[in-house]
Amino acid sequence: DLSLPGKLADCQERDPARSEVFIVEGDSAGGSAKQGRDRRFQAILPLRGKILNVEKSRFDKMMSSEEIRTLIAALGTGIGDKEYNIDRLRYQKVIIMTDADVDGAHIRTLLLTFFFRQMPELIEKGYLYIAQPPLYRVVDGKKEVYVKNEEAFNQFILDRIAQKETVSVDDTKEFSGKKLSSLVDNLIRYYENIARLSKKGYSARFIEFLVSCGAHDRSVFKDREFMDRIFSCLEEEGFKVGDIGVSEDGHGYYEFTVYETRNGGQSFNVDWGMFTSPELKRLMNVSRQLEPFRGARFRIDGEGEGKVITSWSELLELLMNKGKRGLTIQRYKGLGEMNPAQLWETTMDPEKRTLLKVRIEDVVEADEIFSILMGDKVEPRREFIHSNALEVEELDI
Repeated sequence: DLSLPGKLADCQERDPARSEVFIVEGDSAGGSAKQGRDRRFQAILPLRGKILNVEKSRFDKMMSSEEIRTLIAALGTGIGDKEYNIDRLRYQKVIIMTDADVDGAHIRTLLLTFFFRQMPELIEKGYLYIAQPPLYRVVDGKKEVYVKNEEAFNQFILDRIAQKETVSVDDTKEFSGKKLSSLVDNLIRYYENIARLSKKGYSARFIEFLVSCGAHDRSVFKDREFMDRIFSCLEEEGFKVGDIGVSEDGHGYYEFTVYETRNGGQSFNVDWGMFTSPELKRLMNVSRQLEPFRGARFRIDGEGEGKVITSWSELLELLMNKGKRGLTIQRYKGLGEMNPAQLWETTMDPEKRTLLKVRIEDVVEADEIFSILMGDKVEPRREFIHSNALEVEELDI
């Protein structure tokens, strides 16, 4: 077919029902995929850079994008009211294969927006899929394991800790097996959410203080008596607090500025954005479960002559290091780091791979969400994220 784009490494199969195409970000990943594929029925289309945000682009501007034109030519359906014909689709499995990081997620969302807007039938007929490449390769002796994400990796290490370690708490209770696994899991989630909030500009010391002061529900941050107590405790802990008020458009939450007198002296504003954040909600939940261990003295069996550990972060670090002992761990920064055989085995082999089928159960609702999240208007997007953030563990459309 002369109209096929040069970038496309096509497959030998001509029956769309038995053919699949991988849309891959970047040339290095495209190279590995081309070498690793089964060329009988697997085609590879590498795309460079971020594809246009079609939600914000006019049709003519969209059609001037080389990446979009390449994609349309490879699929064979044409585009627009006069040209588009789903019956000309060359592959009945269209698989988006991007890196397992934030950039990869963004490119995936842009591609999903394109298909949703311009080729909704692809989704309605069940032809659109998302590949699940692993984030880690772990070697334990002669055993090799591929782990798909951070959560699964932590679980892998947790299982090893639970099998091998025993921790005594205050020299009275012993934790091993599932009980120890649950404690370590809570500590991981505790520090993960502190790290996420720290990235938004709040000091880790302030965040830990906030969840240790008995705040188990966001409504307390509207309560004057509770907040007065918080302000005086903050001063005792060496923070300075100023510009205290109650926000008018923030649904009655207190707002104030905190000046950190230690750790380089950063300052930051605290308002409803923090109090209603999903990270703080998760942190308050996990903090409740960790409450019995506040101020506890821990000992790890066989660790440094019964050394006493009083800090949660030190306990977590020691246990995670013990859990990783003897393992060779490789974290993939991108698909291009995998050699062709690894990419085939983990992500492309129909016998072993996991694919997510893209479904739109409620096309109207999805249509609205795409318009809000990918469109031009900032205010509805802010409103949507604010009202839905607490219900969403991980936004993966």
